[in-house]
Amino acid sequence: MPQRTVLVVLFDGVQSLDVTGPLEVFAGAERHTPGTYRIRTASLDGAPVRTSSGLTLVPDGSLTGAPAPHTLLVPGGEGTREPDPELTAWLRAHGPRARRLVSVCTGAILLAGAGLLDGRRVTTHWSYCAKLARDHPAVTVDPDPVYVRDGHVFTSAGVTAGIDLALALAEEDLGRDTALTVARHLVVFLRRPGNQAQFSAQLAAQTARRDPLREVQRWITEHPADDLSVEALAARARLSPRHFARAFREETGTTPGRYVDRVRLEHARRLLEDTADGVEEISRASGYGTPEAMRRAFVKALGTPPAEYRRRFRPASVH
Repeated sequence: MPQRTVLVVLFDGVQSLDVTGPLEVFAGAERHTPGTYRIRTASLDGAPVRTSSGLTLVPDGSLTGAPAPHTLLVPGGEGTREPDPELTAWLRAHGPRARRLVSVCTGAILLAGAGLLDGRRVTTHWSYCAKLARDHPAVTVDPDPVYVRDGHVFTSAGVTAGIDLALALAEEDLGRDTALTVARHLVVFLRRPGNQAQFSAQLAAQTARRDPLREVQRWITEHPADDLSVEALAARARLSPRHFARAFREETGTTPGRYVDRVRLEHARRLLEDTADGVEEISRASGYGTPEAMRRAFVKALGTPPAEYRRRFRPASVH
């Protein structure tokens, strides 16, 4: 198996976890299967860099003398807000030489500034998606997924999403057994698909200001199989359906129907991942009623049916 060079770009203001998270994954894979990865870190001039949290990182060398890597990984952090023109120029000149181009968090801003994301679908940290789309109209920004692959270009959301992406790359390179071993060593799950949302329904939606609406949000989460129609939820909040729907959207940023859909999808995913319950039982427990209704919801939201989702993301220990 050929050795793959992973070159991680360092700069002042980099987010330390964007660097160390993926590095631990690739280093763990190298320990499991020696000779598969050669990991290098480099700053423009080879000098140490100070991360956004104050940690000092000492690179292996300078970008100037670095050979073309198999995987070029660009982390994010506060240092991407006003990119160093020399770093942008280096990425523009050397990025196309990499076999695989990877960004973590706002590293996508650096790649976009170098013209390396034009015409591609990408993601980044949720709080910077609008900026990335506004500043680079030739880039299609999807704010929802944990990570996105478009050809040989891989982009991921904030911080821990870099670990998810690195595990996916290790699995692609070395197989599921190696990736699972690394995930277990890091005490993380090898089952967060790239198209899983950056936020759960509860985190994605704002928490309502008024107690009755907050109570409805809690009720939806704890009773996904119940009648969650607007009429039923409005009655629980002691509001008219029209008033409830308007107030819920104003205070949470989403409609009751979309909130319910997302909660039910998350509940079904967890049951598929964590239990051996049958699809029919899970569809009822999650409020879908029938396996076919659940299948349509999964295909629409995740691009895969429930059975395939379970096959890919349920740990081997669940029987």
